[in-house]
Amino acid sequence: MSEGQKKARSKYSATRRLLLKSKLLKKAESLLVKEKEQKELERENTLRERAPPLKLSGLSVQEVQELCRDLHHKIDIVDEARYDLNIKVARNDAEILSLTQKIYELKGKMKRPNLRRVKKSADAMLGSLTDTRVMKADFKANLKTVKKEEEKKEEVTDWRKNVEAMSGMEGRKKLFNAGQ
Repeated sequence: MSEGQKKARSKYSATRRLLLKSKLLKKAESLLVKEKEQKELERENTLRERAPPLKLSGLSVQEVQELCRDLHHKIDIVDEARYDLNIKVARNDAEILSLTQKIYELKGKMKRPNLRRVKKSADAMLGSLTDTRVMKADFKANLKTVKKEEEKKEEVTDWRKNVEAMSGMEGRKKLFNAGQ
């Protein structure tokens, strides 16, 4: 056997490895259960500390109303804090996305979009195979010629005379006749 094959073989037999693996899994499971119980205990303690049980017996109507107002005020404060944290998390997520995109751009590992198949007709395939120099010469010949019409220039006259001529009914009649 070569040296590479000797290194590939492990020191433990298959049954020994299976036994070790099962022991590791049992230990991990017990640690997870303990951690879950610890978190539950911590949660109960913090709830007891932050929100003590209500004692409503023996309170007047006014005292109950004051307690309700106080609880509503606390709820509002907690909701505002939760909203602020949600906004902060959303902003941080957007920033993380933009930074990861910049990292990909800098590394040059951009995701290429999926390319679509393009159906080419037989004429287009033959056209792509023909010489491009012939096409360039043909291009100028196929252009349309456009004639520029000279704009009629209106004579510049004194504006005062124009205003006097167009004033009154006579001027409106001239404008109406010019439009037809």
